[in-house]
Amino acid sequence: MTTETTAPSRWAHQLITRVRAADAAHPWLWDGALTACWTVAALVDASGGWRNVARDPSVPAGLVVVLSLALSLPLYARRRRPTTVLAVMAAAAFVSEASGAFLQAAYLQMLPLFHIALTRPPRRLLWAFVLLMVPVVTGALRFDGETWHIHVTSALWAYLGVALLGITVRSRRDHTAGLVDRARRLEVERDQEVRLAAASERARIAREMHDIIGHNLSVITGLADGGRYAAAKSPERAAQALDAIGTTSRQALDELRRLLGVLSAPEDAPSAARAPQPTLADLDSLLEGVRKAGLPVVSELPAPLPPLPPGAQLTVYRVVQESLTNTLKHAGPGATAAVRLVAEENAVLVTVSDTGTPSATAGQGQGLTGMRERAALYDGTLDCGPLPSGAGWQVRLRIPTASAPVSAPEDSHP
Repeated sequence: MTTETTAPSRWAHQLITRVRAADAAHPWLWDGALTACWTVAALVDASGGWRNVARDPSVPAGLVVVLSLALSLPLYARRRRPTTVLAVMAAAAFVSEASGAFLQAAYLQMLPLFHIALTRPPRRLLWAFVLLMVPVVTGALRFDGETWHIHVTSALWAYLGVALLGITVRSRRDHTAGLVDRARRLEVERDQEVRLAAASERARIAREMHDIIGHNLSVITGLADGGRYAAAKSPERAAQALDAIGTTSRQALDELRRLLGVLSAPEDAPSAARAPQPTLADLDSLLEGVRKAGLPVVSELPAPLPPLPPGAQLTVYRVVQESLTNTLKHAGPGATAAVRLVAEENAVLVTVSDTGTPSATAGQGQGLTGMRERAALYDGTLDCGPLPSGAGWQVRLRIPTASAPVSAPEDSHP
C-alpha cells in the first residue's frame, strides 16, 4: 500500500483522536455545540417546514415551537441521563404525533437511544422502545388509517438500527478495554517474573559465592595457622603451608573469575561458562585441600563413582564442601571428620560427620539454607544435627540417581 493511500486514513485517525481528546477534556463544550446545532435545526423546521409532513397543518405555531424545544434542548444531558432525556422527548413526541404535527425533530430521540444502548443495561432498551413506539403507534392509528403499519414499521426499523449500532460500539469498546487490561496485566506479570528471576539469580550467585569464598578462606585460615606454628620448628612445613595457601588462593580466584564471567558474558553466548562445575571426581582434591588445612578427614568413596547428572554431582560436591567448611570453623581443635558416599539402588547417600563440639554460632549462617536449597532442586533431602552421643555433628544428604532439577538451575548448565 502506497503512502498516498495511507495518508488520508492516517489524517482521519489523527482527527478522530483529537476530537475524542477534546471531548474527554471538555465534554460540556461538545454537548453544548451539538445541542445548539439541533435546536437551531428544530426551530428552523418549526418556522414552517413542519407543515410539509404534518397530518394536521392547523396545529398552533406556539405549540410547535414548544415541542421543538422539548425535542432538542434535553439533548445536552443525553450522555449523563439518557433514559430521563428520552422520557422527556417521548412525551413531546407523543403530543406531536397525537396532535398531527408529526415534527421531524422527533427523530432526535435516536441520540439518547444510542447512549442507552451504549452505556446502560440491556433491559433499559425494552423500556426505551416502549417510550419510542407509543407515540408512533398513537399517531399512526389516528391519522394513517389502514396504512398505519407502514409508518410504525419504518420507525421501528430505524430505532432498531440505532440500538444495534450502540450495542456494536459498546461491544467493540468493551473488547478494546479488555485487550488493554489484558496487556496491562501481562506487563505486570512480566515485570514480576523478571523480578523473581533476578531474585533467584541473586540467590544462586550468593550461594555460589558463599560456597567458594567460605570454603577457600577456611582452608587458607587453617593453613596459615598451621604454618605459623610450624615456622619456628620446621621451616620446610611452613613453606609447604605457604605453597598450599597459594594453590588454594589461585583456585579460589579461578572459580570466582568463572562465576563473575557469567555476569559479564552475553546471555546467549554458547561458550560462556554458567558457573563453576565441580563433579564427584573432584571430591579427592577437595578432601586433600581440607587435610592440608589441618583437619584429618577419613573418606569412603565407592569405585566407580555412582552416575549422577552434572547438577546433582555439583550438589553433592557443594554439600560436602560446606560441611567440611563448617567443621573447620566450628568443630574446634583436635576434631576429625569422615566423609562417606554410598550408592543405593535408586539414590546416593552422602554422610559427613565430625568429632568436634559445635560452637554456639554453628548453623546460623547461610550454609545450611544453601545446602537444603541445593538438595531440593534435585528432589533430595538433607538432614543435619548433632550426633546421638552429643559429641560431633552430622550432615546426611540423600539424592535420587535419576533426579532432574525442579526448575532449571543455572549451575546445572555446562
